[in-house]
Amino acid sequence: MHAMQYEITLPADYDMSTVHRRIATKGPLLDSWPGLGLKAYLVRERGRDGSPVNQYAPFYLWRTTEGLNAFLLGPGFRTLCADFGRPAVRHWIGAGLRRGPAADGSAVAGQAAAGPAATGPVVVPGPVAATRLTERLPEGADPAEAVERALAELPDHPDLHTAAVALDPARWELLRIALWRADAPAGAPGTRYRVHHLSSPELDRLPVGRHW
Repeated sequence: MHAMQYEITLPADYDMSTVHRRIATKGPLLDSWPGLGLKAYLVRERGRDGSPVNQYAPFYLWRTTEGLNAFLLGPGFRTLCADFGRPAVRHWIGAGLRRGPAADGSAVAGQAAAGPAATGPVVVPGPVAATRLTERLPEGADPAEAVERALAELPDHPDLHTAAVALDPARWELLRIALWRADAPAGAPGTRYRVHHLSSPELDRLPVGRHW
């Protein structure tokens, strides 16, 4: 598993409805992308949830490097670069994953789940909020111990959709990300985002638990 994120910070007076429309139009294009565990279309808006900035900051969990490469070198990312400039793309090695009680909230349930009289799939709402925390490991800290601690501290909450831990060995930075079915709990640490769309074509194929 590979975690990836880029952040596009926009002017304070930027009309964020433009970003909302972009996500509504382009978000479903990745709903069946091969090799993609999930893409959470994360947004921060100045003055909301304590954010000082307007920002579009999508977050990805990739199941395969082939899927990641196909996206970064493909037409969709090329279009984003043409519209906003090429952003720096952060990348972390996946270290662990937890699927919470709300993980099935973004799944497309079949006819059996909807009842015998139902026709066609029923889409149940997915996560609406996210929290992301990064931590630089002190010099001399044992990375394995830090990852184990972070995995043990992943939230276990009724509104948790998905949570992951990942590591950047260039910066020795630990990442924790959590997606929430409702507003993030008051005590959840980290930067807060709103989730405007979730593409999760291969989320159920990402291994849960520790990734080594």
